[in-house]
Amino acid sequence: MSRKLEDLDRIDRQILRILQRHGRLPNVELARRVNLSPTPCLERVKRLEREGFIRDYVALLDPLKVHAGLVVYIQVTLTDTATEALEAFNEHVSNLEEVQECHMVAGGFDYLVKIRIKDMLGYRRFLGEKLASIPGVRETHTYVVIEEVKTDTAVAVPDPEPKAKGSKR
Repeated sequence: MSRKLEDLDRIDRQILRILQRHGRLPNVELARRVNLSPTPCLERVKRLEREGFIRDYVALLDPLKVHAGLVVYIQVTLTDTATEALEAFNEHVSNLEEVQECHMVAGGFDYLVKIRIKDMLGYRRFLGEKLASIPGVRETHTYVVIEEVKTDTAVAVPDPEPKAKGSKR
């Protein structure tokens, strides 16, 4: 049975919040933090994984240590926005390892792309040899990040809605 966020109780939501920040936290410690014994806690984690609330566990790397300290946002405008052109762009950009995020947007351009790269020379090469060479790319506008004020991978998990008086749910 696939559940929705509304079906998760306070403890499930606490587990999600904690594991977003501390994915390698031992189950015994997680159980202690949510006031459960280890077995029911592990059962909840496994259920949250099965139901797709938890997709994966990853290591977060220090971008400077792996020579990817420069963050660049690129507005991309395509020559054509027919379904086939969009799908072709999506496939090309999905295969570029420097791309961290790519979003189709509504407004004055078609895509907003976020990359991490070593330096401006690396960006120039990426733009000329990779992004601008994708068929259908008409125009790009570049925004180089001067300072990262907040970077976070966590998704906000809201508290459960208070139940209405007389509600059976």
